[in-house]
Amino acid sequence: MGSFIEFNDTLQLTTAQGFPKELDLEKHRKKPFTEKDFRGRIFEFKNKPNMRLYHPAPTRVFLVHNINGKWLFWGHAHVIEQTIHADTKTTSGKFKIAKIYDPECQKLMSMNEMRKGTEFFK
Repeated sequence: MGSFIEFNDTLQLTTAQGFPKELDLEKHRKKPFTEKDFRGRIFEFKNKPNMRLYHPAPTRVFLVHNINGKWLFWGHAHVIEQTIHADTKTTSGKFKIAKIYDPECQKLMSMNEMRKGTEFFK
């Protein structure tokens, strides 16, 4: 018997799936965001394909913006709620931003922690 549930340590989202629009790369390069900028805010994600389990808070997951198949690492998130939709085989949930990488760390993570072909920076 096989399992249909994936275990994930990375919350990789497109804008349509709920990646926070406030996290803008150009703004971040000019004046870096920190997690303090998002303290107390709760973000929602939806329509992640497949049935997934993310590490629940207080364990971190990596927060990644998927932009046309390229992964831009932003930092860490705490998943505070998740729902598996067996009928559509999708996952949705809520998260808080726990850590934002400074622009240099963000670039290094986005270059070195990726599968070949999904690097945001090259």
